[in-house]
Amino acid sequence: MLQSYRIWNRLEDDMRIIPFDPRFRDDMIYMVLSAKDALGRVPGLNEDLLDVQANYMDTGDMFWLALDENDRVIGCIGYRSVENSTEVFLHRLYVKPALKRQGIGTALLQAAENYLIGHGKTAAHVHLGAPKEQWEESYCFYPKHGYREYAPRLMKKELSGRDMK
Repeated sequence: MLQSYRIWNRLEDDMRIIPFDPRFRDDMIYMVLSAKDALGRVPGLNEDLLDVQANYMDTGDMFWLALDENDRVIGCIGYRSVENSTEVFLHRLYVKPALKRQGIGTALLQAAENYLIGHGKTAAHVHLGAPKEQWEESYCFYPKHGYREYAPRLMKKELSGRDMK
């Protein structure tokens, strides 16, 4: 069953994490492009985000949006299953630039991990960008949440019911 998560960030603004809803597609795309621009990258769009429904939801995988109290997209994350395994790759964890370091990324990651555990997934992988200096936020964020580098640009976390919020 798909569910919505309601949490409070440090600013005590109401934030919901919901399964992808096509009504928020354009706002999500704008948020992702803004996030990339804030990192100093040419803001191109990943093709999978043009049709989240087909690329995630219809394949049996998931994609979530974080919405603020005005139903504006402030973050997102998705995953794709690794074929013939109980492992997944997390994709497209973005947070609206003006709202970084307020717990939104952590909340999205925890919501995804909890969902994965509940659906029998045993490990989550992330593929990070290069050069490392241009992706420093990602290389710092994931280890804080239990991910360990196992190959250049790849990190993994073993999932279990223990120690999950």
